[in-house]
Amino acid sequence: MALVNAGVLVLDCAEPEKLAVFYKELLEGEEADATANRVEIRTADGFRIALRRDVNATPPSWPRPENSLQAHLEFVVDDLDAVERRVVSLGGRPLEAKDASGPWEERGYADPAGHSFTLRRIPPTAPKQG
Repeated sequence: MALVNAGVLVLDCAEPEKLAVFYKELLEGEEADATANRVEIRTADGFRIALRRDVNATPPSWPRPENSLQAHLEFVVDDLDAVERRVVSLGGRPLEAKDASGPWEERGYADPAGHSFTLRRIPPTAPKQG
């Protein structure tokens, strides 16, 4: 029997109810649990993210060096442009960052409360046709 049954990424923010709407829509998830100070979202594939109330929460400044990255989410997507439009329509914003090295294409964003996350597309491994 596993000692740890599940993992939940928890982000502190001033208004968890509002931030939960952003992640629920972006991830096409459902509210799994909610209290006065915490809202948890669960996706169809079992990913869980919770938003916890912290009235003094301040977002990291990444990619600027004044404040550490702390933590960020990374979402693997097929169409960066389509998901970027969705992020912006939900109140997220692009972050300026250096191009990532390596085989992935990725772009950085901040959610409406300022938490950073990355959209990453892995190039197809099948040979190009035509």
